[in-house]
Amino acid sequence: MKLDLKNDIAEVLVSKEELQEICHRLGQQISKDYAGKKLYLVSVLKGAVVFLSDLLREITCDCQIDFMAVSSYEGTKTTGVVRFKKDLDINPEGCDILLVEDILDSGITLNYLKNILADRNAASIKICTLLDKPENRQADITADYVGKVVPDAFVVGYGLDYDEKYRNLPFVGVLAPHVYENK
Repeated sequence: MKLDLKNDIAEVLVSKEELQEICHRLGQQISKDYAGKKLYLVSVLKGAVVFLSDLLREITCDCQIDFMAVSSYEGTKTTGVVRFKKDLDINPEGCDILLVEDILDSGITLNYLKNILADRNAASIKICTLLDKPENRQADITADYVGKVVPDAFVVGYGLDYDEKYRNLPFVGVLAPHVYENK
């Protein structure tokens, strides 16, 4: 299926330029906060990988990356159940962990991951999210670093997807309802 950006994207919510500014701002703050520490950036796959790549280039402190893959979504809705697909390659015990996520929506997934890392005795666990959608929060969790607060809309692009499509867009856009309604 060929993407029809003219009709599939209702509006651009975060431009390519604003995404660059967000990564720079967050990278500077994270570098300052973790100066002198060894930071582990843990990206939540697949959606956060684009954000992590740009954010990583803005961080100047000692850091390493790792990945976790989990899911609590089917289509456009959360199932409320987190499924583990890939675990860390490192042992997080004693590590300063920064969970890097594309969007903090229901909070179910990040709350689950934060609890798992706490059980594994990470020294500290903080959350950095590109987008924060507080209107949909179902878990008691907040991000320590937020790129932008967004309204309750279905967003795609810059790693975020619908049915594995639209991740490659250089901006974050609102997906037109006709794309996902009645699917």
